[in-house]
Amino acid sequence: QVQLVESGGGMVQAGGSLRLSCAASGRTFRYYVMGWFRQAPGKEREFVAGISWNGRKTAYLDSVNDRFTISKDNAENTVYLQMNSLKPEDTAVYYCAADANAYSDNVEVRAGMYDYWGQGTQVTVSS
Repeated sequence: QVQLVESGGGMVQAGGSLRLSCAASGRTFRYYVMGWFRQAPGKEREFVAGISWNGRKTAYLDSVNDRFTISKDNAENTVYLQMNSLKPEDTAVYYCAADANAYSDNVEVRAGMYDYWGQGTQVTVSS
């Protein structure tokens, strides 16, 4: 069982930056693909970024590709999402998720393929 706890959300003006953190319990974290998703009011949950178990492969939503960076610290059991040049359309609840397919280099973009989820953290970007 893996428990995920997000932090780092908040309110920021357009053009600003935030860094989200996701702290994971359990020693098996280091073997999992990790992802960040977001859900805005009235919209479906969408994939934002993901990273393979060893950090060698990443994937991003096209609209955040040059602005967001995902990273994984297996020693600290933490995954990060650095968000720069934030836009009002980035406003959403951001969720951390773990895909328990151990040692996978396949970064899933489908929410249904992730096994564990955090409670979410709100990110609000004002214009």
